[in-house]
Amino acid sequence: MTEQTFQPTVSGRINETRTSGILLHISSLPSPYGIGDFGPASRNFVDFLAKSGQSYWQVLPLVPVSPAFGNSPYMSGSAFAGNPLLISPELLIRDGWLRQEELPSLPGEFSEYLVNFEAVTVWKDKVLELAWQFFLQTKSADQQEAFFVELTDRLPWLRDYSLFTALKQHFGQKGWFDWPEELRLHQPEAVKTAEQQLQQAVRRCQFEQYLFFQQWEELHTYAAAQGVQIIGDLPIYVALDSADVWADQDIFMLSPKKTGHPTHVAGVPPDYFSKTGQLWGNPLYRWHSRSAEVKQRLLDWWEQRLRAILSVVDVIRIDHFRGFEAYWAVPAKDETAMNGTWQKGPGIRFFKEMEKRIGALPVIAEDLGVITPEMEALRDDLGFPGMKILLFAFNGKADNAYLPHNMINNCVVYTGTHDNDTAVGWYLSGEVPAAAKRQAKQYANRCDDDASRFHEDLLYLAQSSPAALCILPMQDVLGFGNDCRMNTPGTASGNWRWRCAPRFITDALAARLQQSTALFGRLPTKKREEDKKEA
Repeated sequence: MTEQTFQPTVSGRINETRTSGILLHISSLPSPYGIGDFGPASRNFVDFLAKSGQSYWQVLPLVPVSPAFGNSPYMSGSAFAGNPLLISPELLIRDGWLRQEELPSLPGEFSEYLVNFEAVTVWKDKVLELAWQFFLQTKSADQQEAFFVELTDRLPWLRDYSLFTALKQHFGQKGWFDWPEELRLHQPEAVKTAEQQLQQAVRRCQFEQYLFFQQWEELHTYAAAQGVQIIGDLPIYVALDSADVWADQDIFMLSPKKTGHPTHVAGVPPDYFSKTGQLWGNPLYRWHSRSAEVKQRLLDWWEQRLRAILSVVDVIRIDHFRGFEAYWAVPAKDETAMNGTWQKGPGIRFFKEMEKRIGALPVIAEDLGVITPEMEALRDDLGFPGMKILLFAFNGKADNAYLPHNMINNCVVYTGTHDNDTAVGWYLSGEVPAAAKRQAKQYANRCDDDASRFHEDLLYLAQSSPAALCILPMQDVLGFGNDCRMNTPGTASGNWRWRCAPRFITDALAARLQQSTALFGRLPTKKREEDKKEA
């Protein structure tokens, strides 16, 4: 596992040539173990992408998830750590951390179609404990000490995260704001004492992160060798009950009484997804602090965060890019997001500072929701491509920005995202006006009302559009309905569970996708040259 330092491997722009990719989270991959992971199925999917002429694989955040947050990867206990549930038992066996016959029996609750997070967590914890015990039994005390010193040097965020995780276990999963005062305030002596007292739990957490990043680095390297780049996802905010907020409280908008509770929280006003807005509950950043030290620490934290994610992916989609121009601040006591106010974000100076420190930023700006000229100017001044969602296009207006004839080259077109209906689910939905469905069919030059083939209509529109990059959710490639939807915003349960059974990822599907990708000039440059020679 290499040190998490960003070495630019791409230009930072996606509009140099027409390309396409697939959106499928790691957890949705096939595997025998209840959840997709970094094992053989992930390599098989990379092979599928290469065969089908895709240049990109977009994933959701790879961070740890928690039942307290509905297992959402957008509300994690760490902005830096990896999700241990994605560690592959098959690779642990291959690498000698445990033997095949040691694997616990598979629970009956495991399904190839849905993730049962509770059952998966219990089972995967047993597997990782076996690997941990093997490490302890085969490494001397000096070897263990050297291993963890080197590991925490490579991953500077790991010390706080592993102690945070150990303390959560120690205090029965209570939030850090309910811990004893000296630990709640992250006082150095209390932190040092806790590290010593909880050393085994701390080190086990660190060992799991070693396994995660070792396996992910191997997969990332394999994808690069096949000509597939990874688009990662960076949520703008972090969870209140996270190692990030606990370890650096001054850079967040928390109560001056040092209670650990926020004064204002993040969300968005009423929009397409919710009539009362979305109340996310994340603490906001102190962009406008009067303290020069706090401002510097906030910039340093963001530099570390960007370097960390850019060390493990090729391009980042910044979720809620809008918040860098202006953010919706909701009083923490409110029960909905309706009474928030817009506050100015850090703007272009933030990104120029990050580019000065890091280099070119390969960013896709998630610019959905409330769009303002100021936000568009920030995106365009930075040269970042925005997102165009076809399912938002059919409101009967010819000037709708999401219709392909209104798209520019420097954008990324999606049929839908992880937050939307699937294409077929949208067409079958009783909540979608019949006029919108008719317009969609007419726009695709279809004279039928066949819902089962509507995904083909949207794939055609997306791939043929002027957008430089076309990203297709795997559910839409397969023509699945809303029973395969990944997330429904504003709901707390039943999300993030969908899995793609292995029988659906076929060579025949790859051939069809490759054909349409070639038709619209989106094959990788190398693949285009190979096809010309064959012709």
